[in-house]
Amino acid sequence: MAGNSFGDVFRITTFGESHGEAIGVIIDGCPPNITIDEAFIQSELDKRRPGQSKITTQRKESDTAKILSGVFEGKSTGTPLAMVIPNEDQRSKDYSHIADKYRPSHADYTYQMKYGIRDYRGGGRSSARETAARVAAGAIAKSFLAQFGIHVFAHVSGVGKIEAPNLATHDIDELTALRESNIVRCADPATAHEMIAFIDAIRKAGDTVGGRISATIQQVPVGLGEPVFDKLHADLAKAMMSINAVHGFEYGSGFAGSQMQGSEHNDVFVNPDGDANNLKTLTNFSGGIQGGISNGMDITFRVAFKPVATLMRAQQTINEAGESTEITGKGRHDPCVVPRAVVIVEAMAALVIADHLLKNQLYDPTR
Repeated sequence: MAGNSFGDVFRITTFGESHGEAIGVIIDGCPPNITIDEAFIQSELDKRRPGQSKITTQRKESDTAKILSGVFEGKSTGTPLAMVIPNEDQRSKDYSHIADKYRPSHADYTYQMKYGIRDYRGGGRSSARETAARVAAGAIAKSFLAQFGIHVFAHVSGVGKIEAPNLATHDIDELTALRESNIVRCADPATAHEMIAFIDAIRKAGDTVGGRISATIQQVPVGLGEPVFDKLHADLAKAMMSINAVHGFEYGSGFAGSQMQGSEHNDVFVNPDGDANNLKTLTNFSGGIQGGISNGMDITFRVAFKPVATLMRAQQTINEAGESTEITGKGRHDPCVVPRAVVIVEAMAALVIADHLLKNQLYDPTR
């Protein structure tokens, strides 16, 4: 099975299945002398960890990452950095009733047709459990980016038809505190309360709902990205679309920009500091990227997640023999993925920026 690696210079490869012994990640290309804070890695994993609130799956996993290589005395060595996360609370029996049935909107049928075999226990590699490995790798990428003052922030900006207002502050610490003050991880407390009540009602009805995550990357230098196939926004799009349940990506003005006129949409340049190498724009409809290359403004994007496919109610489906049958979800599943997906979005964004930063040769190993 190909497609288990991501990135060119800062490159990660994930491994493991939802109901196997463990999942993990190998990071190749991590620069040396990066401070590796295991407590920070764990704090990131805790944001994605199942069983953290009433509106997430109740699977109980500590998601404790063990570093196997690539670190000495708290610093990266520049050699492959490997981490493993044991699976502690698998309940494979919860999936025995679907061993020969294709779950609607899951990867069961496509995996069976492509490989001739599938791991029906939680979906194997297609399970969102795999994203814990990405979060662990993303924590390393964030530590690397912090050396340059680059920070990634994401929060739940929409659930169903509920939309949070535009954030009034651009202070990362303040936004993070607001986001982490509620279980849905929305940085607007009033909207968060409404979202939580709605998701809980959906859960009790045995149904699921989709949502949106908005993200900002601050202090990205001018010049990251390439003008043709490796555009920065193209790599961000690929990163986000590789996350389970993601059905849409937009940056800057996104689809709304298609309804505007050029005279409205153009970002006019200004020179507030009198430095021709540090220009700004009055607006940021470009989302911090022009011609596929970062322009020094905040990079902004939004990611849309579909409703979770497993429902706690009966649905019609087809089995491996091609016969009509009925299926009802069992076990522990999220009624809405976005509260736990916030840190996954941040991790993938950090991995993209770290990779492009290294490709652009902006890293100074003498620091």
